[in-house]
Amino acid sequence: MQWMVGEAKITRLVEAWMQIPLGDLLGGLPGSIIDTHRDWLAPHFIDEQNRYKLVFQAFVIEVGALRVVVDTCLGEHDGLAREIPDGLRGDFLESLAAVGYPRQSITHVLCTHMHFDHIGWNTMQVAGKWVPTFPNARYLFARPEFEHWSQAEGSPYTGTFNDAILPVIEAGLADMVECDFRLGDSIELIPTPGHSPGHVSVRIHSANKQALITGDATHHPIQWAELDWPMSADFDSERAAQSRRLLIERYAGNTLIIGTHYPEPVAGFLEVQDVGARFVPEPVIDSGEGLDVEQ
Repeated sequence: MQWMVGEAKITRLVEAWMQIPLGDLLGGLPGSIIDTHRDWLAPHFIDEQNRYKLVFQAFVIEVGALRVVVDTCLGEHDGLAREIPDGLRGDFLESLAAVGYPRQSITHVLCTHMHFDHIGWNTMQVAGKWVPTFPNARYLFARPEFEHWSQAEGSPYTGTFNDAILPVIEAGLADMVECDFRLGDSIELIPTPGHSPGHVSVRIHSANKQALITGDATHHPIQWAELDWPMSADFDSERAAQSRRLLIERYAGNTLIIGTHYPEPVAGFLEVQDVGARFVPEPVIDSGEGLDVEQ
């Protein structure tokens, strides 16, 4: 799947997926609440058993000379990456090369936050040692995010920090940036703390068009409507809800929203309601057709 946003091309790459009860993902969300939104969640984002297809995927932004990977999925690390059955997993690096982005061609890696499923392919194993997967890239890490997790102990969500973050720093490829950092003329970080302390979303804007890659500001579209419902992996659920409110205020109606964990069709628009917003998906667009988004 690809989208054109002005002169910027965004390509989606799936590494793995798993079926999960939505109530498990969102802290015991009851079926009665899900049912109030079923008319717009089905069939893409909920099935008859209230299960959700949680996707682990990355996005490559190509604009001008920049080739930027946003989040690097699970990688080769122990844990969930090895627990997902082979039939639900793909070869990430092979897929990346197949769509025209061999790892040596990537200019930047941008992690929305440092949970294990967003930093996995930052590194790869070579002769039993973790080394940067993208040797010619600068890795952009939000400074507050790094400072928090470099001092935290025992979080199950950042168990790959030593293997996926520190080798990049030791190789001299890391840049610590602020949460509103701009990369070139078309890529901008948007601070969306809550799910993690220094979480960012990514705004892409070109030729009066714009899109937003959410990161984990949401895991499921229902979080746009049920703004205050907690997610079990949130660092601060109240701040996460505040971040979603801010995104609705800024980007409802005129911005292509690309959900980092959303299944097909992945992208859509926010339609404001009395409380929160509903996510209106765009049809799946085949590679090369593109999509213009009015700003």
